[in-house]
Amino acid sequence: MNDMLTTSPHFPYKALAVEQDGPVLRVRFNPTAEDSTLTVAALDDLAALLHSLHDRPDIRVLLLSSAGEDFCLGADRGEYQAALAEDPTGAAMRRIADKAHRVCDALENTHAVTIARLHGRVVGAGLALASFCDLRAGADNCRFRMPEIGIGLPPAWGGAMGRLIVEGGAARIRELMLTCETFDAASAHRLGLLHKVAPLDELDTAVHAWVRPLVRRSPEALTLTKRMFAGYSRGNRTADVALLDAHLLTAQLTQSRPQRVAEAL
Repeated sequence: MNDMLTTSPHFPYKALAVEQDGPVLRVRFNPTAEDSTLTVAALDDLAALLHSLHDRPDIRVLLLSSAGEDFCLGADRGEYQAALAEDPTGAAMRRIADKAHRVCDALENTHAVTIARLHGRVVGAGLALASFCDLRAGADNCRFRMPEIGIGLPPAWGGAMGRLIVEGGAARIRELMLTCETFDAASAHRLGLLHKVAPLDELDTAVHAWVRPLVRRSPEALTLTKRMFAGYSRGNRTADVALLDAHLLTAQLTQSRPQRVAEAL
């Protein structure tokens, strides 16, 4: 096994557990299983890992999962509070939001086929991140929610609104964003936000059923197909304002009352 990515002295991953199994890279959030929020440290680690894949054509599949009881409960609200306390102008907050955009863009454009393995609650930024993966499998205990409007914020994280609309359809995504309604795995499957649903104890088998044929496919054909899909997806997002997300989110947070900021995402 080539463990260069897990033991590199140049960038030791702190918020991710990374294991390589031949052409498959398995990446888990919160390896201690103590925190299911998407922290800045996790974003930094993901950005570095995805950048490193430019020099790793041998990696054919990237599997993204979580070690906690939930896949992800959203962005870390404590870090948002700290960023605003450190810099009330919002510059530090914008840097955090820009990291999210760069990670999602890298997920969409990496040559490896990306698979999200989802379980438990998948909230806010967690759903946004998963939406940028090529394939998404969820346990039947998944519960999804986009809570941003309910706490007085625009759904501006990682450029996900455009991606979610392309993947799930504008009408239903609009309803779920406006109402902040919780929806289950079956609903996510009907929308196309999940490609597969399986009982939790069978989820790895369902994911492996994708991985097994993918690693046998022509690398060039896989990469070209991914590039074509990304092109068509971006073509459907001609009015995509994702580059404004950091400014929209920061502007709203800097105007919010402290108690509302404390609830953010």
